[in-house]
Amino acid sequence: MLKTLKSYFGYTSFRPLQEDIINCILQKKDTLVLMPTGGGKSLCYQIPALLMEGTAIVVSPLISLMKDQVEALQNNGIIARALNSTNDETSNANIRFECRQGRVKLLYISPERLLTEINYLLKDIRISLFAIDEAHCISQWGHDFRPEYTQLKTLREQFPQIPVVALTATADKITRQDIVKQLAMRDPQIFISSFDRPNLSLDVKRGYQQKEKIRTIVDFISRHAGESGIIYCMSRNTTEKVAEILEGYGISTTVYHAGLSAATRDAAQEDFINDRIQVVCATIAFGMGIDKSNVRWVIHYNLPKSIESFYQEIGRAGRDGLPSDTLLFYSLADIVLLSRFASESGQQELNMEKLKRMQQYAEADICRRRILLNYFGESMDHDCGNCDVCRNPPQRFDGTILVQKALSAIARTDQQVGTSTLIDILKGAATADIIERGYDKLKTYGAGRDVPARDWQDYLLQMLNLGYFEVAYNEKNHLKITETGKKVLFGHERAQLVVIKREEFLSHEKRKRKKTASHITPVQPEPTMFEDENLQLFEALRALRKKLADQQAIPAYIVLSDKVLHLLASSRPTTIDAFGEISGIGEYKKERYGKEFIAVIRRFS
Repeated sequence: MLKTLKSYFGYTSFRPLQEDIINCILQKKDTLVLMPTGGGKSLCYQIPALLMEGTAIVVSPLISLMKDQVEALQNNGIIARALNSTNDETSNANIRFECRQGRVKLLYISPERLLTEINYLLKDIRISLFAIDEAHCISQWGHDFRPEYTQLKTLREQFPQIPVVALTATADKITRQDIVKQLAMRDPQIFISSFDRPNLSLDVKRGYQQKEKIRTIVDFISRHAGESGIIYCMSRNTTEKVAEILEGYGISTTVYHAGLSAATRDAAQEDFINDRIQVVCATIAFGMGIDKSNVRWVIHYNLPKSIESFYQEIGRAGRDGLPSDTLLFYSLADIVLLSRFASESGQQELNMEKLKRMQQYAEADICRRRILLNYFGESMDHDCGNCDVCRNPPQRFDGTILVQKALSAIARTDQQVGTSTLIDILKGAATADIIERGYDKLKTYGAGRDVPARDWQDYLLQMLNLGYFEVAYNEKNHLKITETGKKVLFGHERAQLVVIKREEFLSHEKRKRKKTASHITPVQPEPTMFEDENLQLFEALRALRKKLADQQAIPAYIVLSDKVLHLLASSRPTTIDAFGEISGIGEYKKERYGKEFIAVIRRFS
């Protein structure tokens, strides 16, 4: 395994969980993998595909995603192909021929194409494993549900002996259970990696008007000179307006949304991937197929519809592990419009609840990273220090008794209530529902009379965000106490809550709106520097990488990542063997690119 990792991918050690996942797949066990974007999911099935006999079938939802993955694998010396509608029939026939000869190690295919090939090509070749990428698409609870994914269950019926590997970067507990059920996975091993992306800074700006937003964005981009970034907007119209304004400031910008022709969208994506354009203004239609490792920042011009969407979109920044910045703007207008969309959708209750959690993240007074991690079922017992709340901490108090009152009331209702009923119990409200269900007889009935209902709303929001309870979407949004919550409920841990300063906050908001744009403090990203790095050499290496990429008509980051260039500019190897020892350079890249990169490095030594 390690030999294959070094030879093809240039790494000498695995990231957490990767080795265990690969071992599990090599033992032909069904496996569910949850890893954040940029966490190394692809390696989890690519290494077994190289070690096992036959062809690995990788089901992927987007042609652009397949193209990116196949180009990257081929540039590591691996025979990978994509069978899809963009190929002409001759190309697809050649790919089928190569598969039947047993030459192809990884075959990427869309779910629709898979169903047409299932009784033909797939029955004629030796299959090592099925990898279902972006597996959350199979679940109605997932944030990007795709009906064509639901037919993938047939793989288990037709190929009962072949292991199924499902991979996703975003899936809450309910979605995870649904993935296992929909794919008919047999007693799968479930691996949940940490969802923490400590290299991403998290910032939220609240209540900004368009002029303030634009000034902030222009200032922000000026501090990321020459670095790629994405601006997500809620509407097509907004993407075009923002792009036009940025072009006026001399920032090279393109637009991407579903209203454009396929050719225009493809051109925008290619320009961005190949560093011909610095910024792309896009709706959520953009990005799922982007494997670009050197996106340095992501801005949300509007509030996203869910934490899953937000997490996946910010995850497109800093995939190479280097420091990257994220900025979220939101306003009441965003919430009103998104609420309307959610209420008109086919899953009104679910989408409204998910929007509410997104809104809670944006309004929170506690470490934003803790909120994100708790949403995905991961507890963090310290603040991150890399979000706006941590950098400007609010005043806190010991709220253990308040938390215990709320959790005790949840427990005494057998965890069968939502937030409004819980507040009625704590306040001792004599509503018909409370009396009918006998909640007025509970020991905790009226235990929070001294706290105003609007404050209880705030405290419950904090408790939710701290991970003391979770919301079960599939059980009428009932509240469920978590393991972290039990520690506070039973007196094993104390709870710190934020002091509510509602009136002061509102007056501050009014003052802020009167400020001129020049008073807006832009985000100040940390410079990316490696020990003893020669920045002039880095730029020279970047220029060489661009030249080599253009010659092959592939994105620059596929030749070598930014991280590898920084390592080369800092360690400055002057022999081919030393070049091959750099993390991220495998045998194929060593032989293919070593000579030219060494020549540039020698000029600076």
